[in-house]
Amino acid sequence: MTPAVSLPAHHRLSLYPSLSPSLSPPLPPLTTTAPGPAMFGTESSLSMFLNTLTPKFYVALTGTSSLISGLILIFEWWYFRKYGTSFIEQVSVSHLRPLLGGVDSSSPSSSTTSNGDTDSNRQNVSECKVWRNPLNLFRGAEYNRYTWVTGREPLTYYDMNLSAQDHQTFFTCDSDHLRPADAIMQKAWRERNPQARISAAHEALELEDCATAYILLAEEEVTTIVEAEKLFKQALKAGEGCYRRSQQLQHHGAQYEAQHRRDTNVLVYIKRRLAMCSRKLGRTREAVKMMRDLMKEFPLLSMFNIHENLLEALLELQAYADVQAVLAKYDDISLPKSATICYTAALLKARGVSDKFSPEAASRRGLSTAEMNAVEAIHRAVEFNPHVPKYLLEMKSLILPPEHILKRGDSEALAYTFFHLQHWKRVEGALNLLHCTWEGTFRMIPYPLEKGHLFYPYPICTETADRELLPTVFHEVSVYPKKELPFFILFTAGLCSFTAMLALLTHQFPELMGVFAKAFLSTLFAPLNFIMEKVESVLPSSLWHQLTRI
Repeated sequence: MTPAVSLPAHHRLSLYPSLSPSLSPPLPPLTTTAPGPAMFGTESSLSMFLNTLTPKFYVALTGTSSLISGLILIFEWWYFRKYGTSFIEQVSVSHLRPLLGGVDSSSPSSSTTSNGDTDSNRQNVSECKVWRNPLNLFRGAEYNRYTWVTGREPLTYYDMNLSAQDHQTFFTCDSDHLRPADAIMQKAWRERNPQARISAAHEALELEDCATAYILLAEEEVTTIVEAEKLFKQALKAGEGCYRRSQQLQHHGAQYEAQHRRDTNVLVYIKRRLAMCSRKLGRTREAVKMMRDLMKEFPLLSMFNIHENLLEALLELQAYADVQAVLAKYDDISLPKSATICYTAALLKARGVSDKFSPEAASRRGLSTAEMNAVEAIHRAVEFNPHVPKYLLEMKSLILPPEHILKRGDSEALAYTFFHLQHWKRVEGALNLLHCTWEGTFRMIPYPLEKGHLFYPYPICTETADRELLPTVFHEVSVYPKKELPFFILFTAGLCSFTAMLALLTHQFPELMGVFAKAFLSTLFAPLNFIMEKVESVLPSSLWHQLTRI
């Protein structure tokens, strides 16, 4: 047995730092066994340290922690409001990550602005303009079929009301009273009840071959595209006859001029719908020829956006050279942009590099010139309409597109993706490239988000208009992606709140919080104590004694 020894005074003071010669009552002489693992255990040292802490220490500690985290939170919030990013994240990505061997694989920040979309030509959009969807479906053959299957109405009242206004603008004029059938159809386009409109169209056909009556029946009564095509062919015969007659009299007065303009609109509408029927029935080459002929015959009627129908049909044929030729003509600074124009241009750029693109390889060697051009085209498209990628990547479910769209809005994204998703899937790797790069767009747009980069600032009224155009009952309307608060701002805010709460509780209940703190620290260091005990049981006591003295 090891004899008991008495420790010198300086050893007693080192073990009990809270004691001093002035304290009373004096302690009896301390006798113990030879120094060993049990004497210098971590658990005893920790318990002695905790016994020396007073409630004031816990109050000061939590108060100081709350103050420091609050100052960090204020600085982070100010930096984020000014620069749109977290200071801590920026320092970690810019300085710490290269030291650890990481490479920033984000998309390049340098990009060229498109011609004509510079600051001098940016527009201040005061209100959102609603456009006719150039690829809108047929009510009887497609929209109504969806209603029969699901029991849901795919079109909103606001959307159908806009279509009624379009029909009255395109298919009626002040001279309709001169032709009885046109007079009946003028009233039919104003009817809200679909059955009343269909009955009026049949009544007009009993009087004469009326092109607009055939249009109404083809759009709303028939239930298949084949039947719709037959009616449009009958409408074409009647429409061509009216067009030739009004063309001969168009310069004889304002009344005849308006009638000729109406007959022109009717003829163009019929030919465009016939081309769409051919496209839906699989006769794509025939549809492309009809669209090209229509654009040559009526080059000034850009309100129907027939070139967007042509782009979709050419993509179906995989005639990418012809698609590029159409884009070269319509992706012009003087013409309004659209999701079809921007995303088709991005698809063509991505097609050349997407099959061999790898994020890991790009992060190691950097982007090539062709990859850089493809990424910049994707950034341009995403900035124009940021809602499209989630539909293309199938992160959000599709619904039937409305009859009217809001450019740069959710309605346009639905209309584009509904018809073009298959074209993106056909190009190998295109969706992968989009997935890797589209979110980088929002790091390039100046902060705040109301500013623009390649286009004029994003309109703030799109969400309100989209809620009118889209059936919000079963569809969640997408809004412009907002910059989310960085993680470190949220973490600092939580830390500040937590430490402030601890400071308050410690101030109000010092004794209870002291007990809680001791229990928490003891539990926290329990695994370490267990490991130390195992180490002590293995190491010789003499070696452990020498280490503790060092």
